[in-house]
Amino acid sequence: MATARLHPTLRGLTWVSPWLLGFGLFMLLPITLSAWYSLTDYSLLDRPIYVGLENYRELLHDSVAHAALKNSAIFTLATVGVGTLLSLALALLLEQRLPGSEFVRAIVFLPTLVPVIAAALLWMWALNTETGSVNTILRTLHLPTPDWLGTPTGAMASIVLVSLWGIGTFVVTYAAAIRGVPVSLYEAACIDGAGPFRRLTTITLPIISPTIAFNLVMSIIWSLQAFAVPLVMTRGGPANATTTFALYVYQNAFVFGRMGYACALAWVQFLFTLVLVAGVLWASRRAVYHRGA
Repeated sequence: MATARLHPTLRGLTWVSPWLLGFGLFMLLPITLSAWYSLTDYSLLDRPIYVGLENYRELLHDSVAHAALKNSAIFTLATVGVGTLLSLALALLLEQRLPGSEFVRAIVFLPTLVPVIAAALLWMWALNTETGSVNTILRTLHLPTPDWLGTPTGAMASIVLVSLWGIGTFVVTYAAAIRGVPVSLYEAACIDGAGPFRRLTTITLPIISPTIAFNLVMSIIWSLQAFAVPLVMTRGGPANATTTFALYVYQNAFVFGRMGYACALAWVQFLFTLVLVAGVLWASRRAVYHRGA
């Protein structure tokens, strides 16, 4: 009987063995090596030298790492907060079936099809102080023309703007969730005299709260990994005002040649993200509505 039960297991492992091999080579092995390299002085050109926790001690006194962590926190709060409210509002508006709503839906989703690098280059040109289309329009209207990428506040606002430009995926998922709300609940609420705001807060938002929680977690993870947009648009400047933590990891690994320190930074970023996401999931246990619960 034991042999008979073993054969289906072996057959199953045989079928999934390509995935297991790929996971081991391209995920598990790099993760293990990065943990080892974080304990070493490694420049990619020489053999790694074990230094224990020295990289983590240095991180505690690294002012640029502290600034990068602060920038990532500001960027995440801005993109997650504004992005969630904006995408929810657009989804609610699109589901009102107003004339032209399908065209607007396509326009909102279109930016998600543009590669991130291409979008960053496009916005970098548009926000150019002298020749950019944004300031050209402002000059035509006789309005002030800010130095979008040349000041700390303007640069951070610019990369947040570019990130919010691609909220189409969230809008589509929210719209699909709204369509899944039973119409009978709205009908019953109307009979009871509930207005639009009351129906929104007592029916729509609780029913779609699992989707909100999912999008919230995903946007937090993506925002904490922001890298391509600040790299292309500002190179982390001016004065490290847009150096995110992920960008600082890249700079240490491939610009400064400090792979060991970069791995230590990456592990700190991973643990910080893990704790933050775990906290959001824990808080959502009471806030999220589950049908049939």
